[in-house]
Amino acid sequence: MIIVRTYIRFLNLLFAIFGSIDHSLGIPDVKVQYIPANKSGNIDNKGKSFNYMWLHDTASTRGLLYPRESESREVRTLDGIWRFLLSDVNDPMKGVRDCWFKTDLDKWINGEKVMAHSIGHLPFESEITNYVNFGAENRLTLICDNTLVNSTIPQGTIVEEESDNGKVMIQRYTFDFFNYAGIHRTVHLYTTPAVYIEDIKVSTDLIENHIGLVHYEVIVNGNERKAVVYDPPIEPLYIHVQMRNKEGEIVAHSVSKTTLNGTIVIKDVMPWWPYLMNPEPGYLYTMELYLHAVDESLLDVYRLKVGIRTLKWNNSTFLLNDAPIYLRGFGKHEDSDIRGKGFDYALLTRDFNLIKWIGANAYRTSHYPYSEESMQFADEFGIMVIDECAGVNTDIFEPLLLQNHKFSIEQLIHRDRNHASVIMWSIANEPRSGNSQADKYFKILSNYTKSLDPTRPITAALNIEAKKDKLGQYLDIISFNRYNAWYQNAGQLDMITKHVVEEATLWHVMHNKTVIMTEYGADTYEGLHFLPAYIWSEDYQLSLLSKHFKAFDNLRSQKWFIGEFVWNFADFKTAQTYTRVGGNKKGVFTRQRQPKSAAHLLRQRYFGLAIELDQCEPPLELFNYVIHWQERPQFIRNYDDL
Repeated sequence: MIIVRTYIRFLNLLFAIFGSIDHSLGIPDVKVQYIPANKSGNIDNKGKSFNYMWLHDTASTRGLLYPRESESREVRTLDGIWRFLLSDVNDPMKGVRDCWFKTDLDKWINGEKVMAHSIGHLPFESEITNYVNFGAENRLTLICDNTLVNSTIPQGTIVEEESDNGKVMIQRYTFDFFNYAGIHRTVHLYTTPAVYIEDIKVSTDLIENHIGLVHYEVIVNGNERKAVVYDPPIEPLYIHVQMRNKEGEIVAHSVSKTTLNGTIVIKDVMPWWPYLMNPEPGYLYTMELYLHAVDESLLDVYRLKVGIRTLKWNNSTFLLNDAPIYLRGFGKHEDSDIRGKGFDYALLTRDFNLIKWIGANAYRTSHYPYSEESMQFADEFGIMVIDECAGVNTDIFEPLLLQNHKFSIEQLIHRDRNHASVIMWSIANEPRSGNSQADKYFKILSNYTKSLDPTRPITAALNIEAKKDKLGQYLDIISFNRYNAWYQNAGQLDMITKHVVEEATLWHVMHNKTVIMTEYGADTYEGLHFLPAYIWSEDYQLSLLSKHFKAFDNLRSQKWFIGEFVWNFADFKTAQTYTRVGGNKKGVFTRQRQPKSAAHLLRQRYFGLAIELDQCEPPLELFNYVIHWQERPQFIRNYDDL
């Protein structure tokens, strides 16, 4: 079978498939090439045109395993710059150029509609085997619309305004990041056998005597144990699963001939640990799944990286592998200059190296799901992730919005449930949770999320006053955003510590749950300095962070405060507004991923916490040599007064 899988907003191209079919596995020897179709709002199809439209129907979530090469699968990655050339049939790889462009989408193959999909930032795919012409050109047409309205996730509005050129339609939205369009992540064309592993669900456990358990459920071709129509017919299937360690050695295996699920037992297991909590963080096993017919013939092979760990939580602590964790990290964005939101391995590598350099152990995918590649990096680097859906500034709580919100969470959990790095689901960012309709809306949404995955806690980043909020009661962990001395009491650094301690305490007292501060910070223009500290200067950002650190240490002593996330990891693009100088500048790194002064202060903070809480070895260059003090200097009576 041939499947196209992508994240997309607008694409229109042609491709050709040439080659033969391997009937033993049903896998075509696929060669792909592309040429552009017209770029207008309408799509020409043999004299017909399809109007650029708003989509109302959606595709259900199924399958969506990340495309990987194996003995039974072939993958072509179609990433790159959108410039296509038609190749000679005798030289099918000559002139191949790839594509890029992203929320709602209709897809046609050779003029026939194949599928529709709603909600950005999450993958979708469709089988195109029956739509393509082998040995000939094929036109793949995808139309996307990044329009946001009251029922979309996230929300927005369209207004009509007068301009020099007459009436124009303007997109408005309340969230503080740029609403990009286009293909912003990886596009794959891949093959599967006619009978194949469609989905895998994994959960893990640790028991006494260093034993790890991996529970798995496998779905074959839409939850059918027997094959679909296949010539010759295939008898009922069975699954062979084996686990390999990092060295590639087989450490456990299981054969299930009656069901497509089971449990693998791993002795002397190496658990998955977060960065700086263990000398070998992010330990991953390779889970190999072999799908066989009863005659022992191999039908399909898929490999999945698995980290083995446990999560437990109550009203006073959050445990990973029965050890208390304290989260220290960032809110982030997928954004950079030149590429915008476009996926870039070099940028991703830089970001994770900076996360390690600064001593963070976690981040939140504010305010939408991040790329699958970033989730894989988080698994491998041992970075914990609060995985957030695209429900940002949620308001006007209508039934259609709730339906789309539930759908976005279902897709997110379906995609990321097998990642060890994902420790929490965030169902919203700064929703208008003080509204009267919010109570019923979020009760339904919270219960639905917990029903999809009871193995992880749920949270939401709240910014409504605790006494007015109606969502916190349904969460497992309270997260809140507050910009003391910035959006309120700007310039008043002396109001930070007291207010942070009081608000965090109020959230805990009201709901008797653990609390995280998921956003705090100040816009900072790199190179701007003022003494005394003045807003927008690097000096002010340093002082603001320091005042928050003091509040956090006060709260940490009470145990139920379990994390601090500065806003933001790096500067990012926003809509044009007079309050934004080239975008949001709250990053501790610039948009080009260079450190501001605050990055060095935050590095000392995060590694200091790791040394205290996780007994890690600090980097040798963490503290620059200044002067040798054998003991506390006599002229400093109280460090807290500094």
